[in-house]
Amino acid sequence: MANENISVWTSIPFWRRSAAWVTGFATILLIWLTFDTLGQITMGTDADLKNGITKRVPAPTVINYKIGYEMSTKRGHEVPTIGGKQPFFGKEWSPKEAKELLHLGKLTSQAKNCMDCHTLLGNGAYYAPDLTKAWLDPAWQNGGAMQGMTGKSTTEEAMAEFLQHPSKYPTHARMMPNLGITAKEAKGLVAFLKHLSSIDTNGFPRNFSKTTDQFKAGGTNAH
Repeated sequence: MANENISVWTSIPFWRRSAAWVTGFATILLIWLTFDTLGQITMGTDADLKNGITKRVPAPTVINYKIGYEMSTKRGHEVPTIGGKQPFFGKEWSPKEAKELLHLGKLTSQAKNCMDCHTLLGNGAYYAPDLTKAWLDPAWQNGGAMQGMTGKSTTEEAMAEFLQHPSKYPTHARMMPNLGITAKEAKGLVAFLKHLSSIDTNGFPRNFSKTTDQFKAGGTNAH
């Protein structure tokens, strides 16, 4: 009996050592992923933008820049692009002003329960359109349908006008209700939406290009 060969698969010491190695490796991997994630989601700075350094989450002052989207053949999906300076509500906002404006927009989106109907960065409802890239909707850009309907000459002014008086601009059978959004709150919400559009979401929403083609064909994501 003493010389009987015992299979490694039935060896308790083997499984104890294996469990220890797997636990140790998983712990190290989790720590690495945590620090990597923190680096990915940490908001950039105004200096990054000025130096052309791309961050997944740009600084609040990205509202002072032209934001676009283009297909990345390397990554296989669309990625945001940050171009040259572009006035936002007729001015360039300082880092302090931009941060406060975005904070107001975020608080307003929460106070008005936007996610009861809309989706933001994958969170929320699907009753109304996803707003993650709403700023890039062609209907609001360059004389698009919503600019024409609101009579405004810039994207931010058209969006702010719609948010304050949605019942004046019917866009769909599911009309946005009048939430009593003030001019100041509307400006903050538009800044918040513009900042959202600049965040690198790894191609989310996945159907953004297809949806954009629909917009160009005459659809809208306005409500």
